[in-house]
This record gives sequence, C-alpha cells and structure tokens, in this order.
Amino acid sequence: MDWKPHADRLAAEVTPPVSRWRDAVASTPRHAFVPRWWEPAGGGTWALRDGPADESAWLRAAYSDTSLVTRVGPLHADRASPDDRPGGVPTSSSTMPGLVVRMLRHGLLYDGADLGLIGTGTGASTALAARRLGDKRVTAMDVDPYLTATATDRLASLGMSSQVVTCDVTGPLPGDFDRVVSMVALPNLASVTAALRPGGRLVTTLARMNVIVTADKDADGCARGVVEWDRAGFMSTRTGADYPPGTDDLFTAVRDLEGEQVMRGRYPVLNVAEAWDVRAMLELAAPGVETHYEERGGQRTAWLVHADGSWARASATWIDPPTVHQGGPRRLWTVLERIRHRLNAEGGLPIYGSRVHITPDGVCHFTRGKWSASYG
Repeated sequence: MDWKPHADRLAAEVTPPVSRWRDAVASTPRHAFVPRWWEPAGGGTWALRDGPADESAWLRAAYSDTSLVTRVGPLHADRASPDDRPGGVPTSSSTMPGLVVRMLRHGLLYDGADLGLIGTGTGASTALAARRLGDKRVTAMDVDPYLTATATDRLASLGMSSQVVTCDVTGPLPGDFDRVVSMVALPNLASVTAALRPGGRLVTTLARMNVIVTADKDADGCARGVVEWDRAGFMSTRTGADYPPGTDDLFTAVRDLEGEQVMRGRYPVLNVAEAWDVRAMLELAAPGVETHYEERGGQRTAWLVHADGSWARASATWIDPPTVHQGGPRRLWTVLERIRHRLNAEGGLPIYGSRVHITPDGVCHFTRGKWSASYG
C-alpha cells in the first residue's frame, strides 16, 4: 500500500512547514494502528468498517484529520463481526492527528524529556511522540489491557519499543516524568501532579469541560498555569471495561414530566454540549450535571439532569423563548441562564484564559479578575 503521499498531505494539513512535528506525522503509518473502526449507523448504533477490505476508504479515513472510534461500550472493532451493531458511547478511539500534535506542542517537549502519555488508544499518538523524543523517553498508559497489548504489538511491527503500561491513571502512575500529556479528560489531577518531577509540565483536559489546562509543578508540590485559549474534547477516564451506568434512566424519567416549576425562559434553547465555554461554566456551577439535546422539525428541546434528582427541560420552536420545566432540589435551567446572562452582559466567560492553581489533592482553582471557581 502506498500510504506515504497520504501521510505527507496530512502532515502538511496539521503542522506548519517549520514544525518539528511535520516529519513525525509524515513518517507515521496511521493506517497500521487503525485496521478497523466504527462509524455511526443511525439510531444510536455503530457499523464496522474494515480497512483491508477497502483500501481506498482505509487511506481516506486513516489520513484525514478526524478521530476514528475503535471501541463502543466494551466492544473493540478488532474483535467485532461485520453484523455487529453496538449501541452506546465510544470508549476508545484514534484521536484526530491535529489535536494530538496540539496537545503535545502544549507540552513544550524538549530533547531528553521523559513523557508520560495518558490514553494509549490505538498507539498512534505514542508513535508520534516517540518519533519526536525517542522510544525510551515515552511511557504510554491505558486502563484497557487489550489496547495496551495491541498498541505494543503495532509499535513493535514498526520497530518501535516505547513502554506501554496497563494502569488506572486515577491512581498512582508508573513512574515520574518531566512531562505528562493526557489524551483523556481527567476528573481530578492528584495522581498526574504527583507523577511530575519538580519543574515538570502537565497538559490535560477535564471531565465534562472542554478546556486545556497547562501547568508547571513548583517545589511546593503545587502546579500553576493557565487555561489555554484553545479547546479540546476527549473521552473521560474510565476504571473498568465500560463507563458506569449513566443518566439515561434520569433522562427517561423526566423526558415529558410536568415540572414543579414551569416558567418562560429568557434565552433560546441551546445545545449546551456544543457551547464549550458555557458547558465548562455549567460544570463549575453544578458539578456532575449531564446534558441532552434534540431538534426535530424546528422544535428544539434540551434537558439537564443531575444525580441529586435535579432536572430541567426547555423546549421551543427555533429561537423563540422556551417553556421550561424544572424539578428537584436545584433549578438547573436557572443556573444555566445566569451563565448565559453573564455571557451576554460581558461578551465572554472567564474560564478561558484564567489562571490555574492545582493543589496536591488534585483540585484545580481557577481565577480571572474577581472571578474564581474550583474543580475536582
């Protein structure tokens, strides 16, 4: 298979001409790490795609700047049959190469640095990092033993021997590092901060927040940095074969429920998950809140639910003011509208560009001007 021209084109797309990452992308055969993957098939199900069965489609997919889902629920694409139609959410993928490069560049890597890379996935991101730093400087980590074993084999087939470790990164990491870059969203930063050497740098996103945090570890054990003027969406960490049962039952229970409070909303219905700065601020105001959105025939409906029993549903035609139903101990839509009012009044929200102070217990403390908030 003549994959090199496709890799060259991808490298030109995701890196500047003078970037040290250009050769890494151009020399990495991404298709070797993603022989099979899942694509949406409608109705919340997924269809299997087999690369060797259609080499032109394989090359198009592997050398596009897109994420390729390789695991849905507990089912790996490698282990699936053509008739499988799993439902559920993705649990592993080959991350879009441009995002991998951006995260690694935020790490300010240097020759001789030891890198801890969280979220092995297919191993393609490990290959990129190893091209830059050398095999022996990269330790990749994932909770899934099949993924770590397969990534090890695929790296070895290319003559690469980075260490790939099976571990739960919400606990202690296997070693200490000059740089830790996470390709999964973390709920708490205690373990990764502890694994940094003094002066080491952390790059990560946070669960249910599409922010990129960069922070450097000081002698007092704390890490200090910023929320970058950049953003990324990664899967959250998991500790088992699949994510624990989510809030589907809560959504079902309140889908058409009459609210304890019914009111007219101030702002049009919003798909909160796609409004990343609003979503981040909502997580800080109501940690653990989950969102859902549907649009049918111009009718927009959004739901917010929380494990404490709080819920909200807002529905309207297009941009008309919505009818809002709320119940439970907190009024979640009211919390959301306060955030949106601040956005309209100030022209922005304070989370992006804020300062970050990560204490040894893994809690992120954000500040920007007079605003402050904590996470984790």
